[in-house]
Amino acid sequence: MAEGAPETSRSRGLLGRLRRGGRTRVALLVAVAVVLVAGVLVWWHYQGRESTDDAQIDGHISPIAARVGGTVTAVLVDDNQRVEKGALLVRIDPRDYQVALARAEADLAENEASSRAAQTTVPLTSTTATAQETGAGSDVAGAEARLVAAQAQAREAEARERQTATDVERFKPLLAKQEISQQQFDVAVTAADAAHAAHQAAVAAVEAAQKAVGAARARLQQAGTTREQVAISNARAASAAAKAEMARAAVEQAKLNLAYTEVRAPLTGIVSRRTVEVGQVVQPGQPLLALVDLDDVWVTANFKESQLARIRPGQRAEVSVDAFGGRTFSGHVDSLSAATGARFSLLPPENATGNYVKVVQRVPVKIVFEPGQDEGRALRPGMSVEPTVFVR
Repeated sequence: MAEGAPETSRSRGLLGRLRRGGRTRVALLVAVAVVLVAGVLVWWHYQGRESTDDAQIDGHISPIAARVGGTVTAVLVDDNQRVEKGALLVRIDPRDYQVALARAEADLAENEASSRAAQTTVPLTSTTATAQETGAGSDVAGAEARLVAAQAQAREAEARERQTATDVERFKPLLAKQEISQQQFDVAVTAADAAHAAHQAAVAAVEAAQKAVGAARARLQQAGTTREQVAISNARAASAAAKAEMARAAVEQAKLNLAYTEVRAPLTGIVSRRTVEVGQVVQPGQPLLALVDLDDVWVTANFKESQLARIRPGQRAEVSVDAFGGRTFSGHVDSLSAATGARFSLLPPENATGNYVKVVQRVPVKIVFEPGQDEGRALRPGMSVEPTVFVR
């Protein structure tokens, strides 16, 4: 009995050690399983999202510049002041532009008066030309009719002259035979002389009628030139009207220039980078200040090109803002840039060299915020953020 007791104690110790070793192995297996499950869950978690720390908030920054030159008489805003659309920002001395407007209006009045006068002469010239042409045509017709009558009278006088001359030749032998009296012969001679004179007068009348026809036709031709005068009058009227339109445009430009002396806000925003001061002489196009529209901001996230395979417009995103201790804002992917950021740099990289080194490029992705998250307009362009895009 004394020898069996130590053997039992040793058996019991061995069984205890075996039990403790089994529990250790079970615990080790459980720990390994937990680590594997946790690893799988972590892998699954990060496989469903893409994130980057190369991102910042962007927004519309509108530079405000002078449209006209002059001396600044008033600056009505300060840096970081919120202004509404249409608010007066800067006033430039308007007196030079008021004088220019008055001069342009005077030129317009003068040109409009000239245009009205030119338009009045057009119907007068047209009426005069028509009357002259009609009268000249009537004169030509009358002269031609008188020529025809004169020619008929000349033929009649020529026929009478031939007849009387024939009577004289026939009476000569009869007078010699004393078959007719000397008185009868003298009457025939007188009639022949009268017929000859009448014929000469008729010929002269024909020549005069022909000259009258030529003169009438010349007057008709001269009257035809009045049509050109009408065309010239119309051209002058059109030129005067065009000058009036030019003067009217000059007045409108002068009004615009006068209006440009008051620089107003084109949108609602925050005044930033104000460089203008009272008394400063500014030139057209010179920057005066900038307006930042805080009502429309977004995130520009520069993802690596290897991350873009699963990023699509419309995917949900979360944006962690560094300035607010990592506060998260909700948003979604709006669009992907058409080129990498390097392509829009001042000096794009040129890879056609012998020392080319491949560099992972980044592509800007625009992420927009969901509405209603930035009531106090705390998000400002340029802030650093870390966006995460949920790709599934």
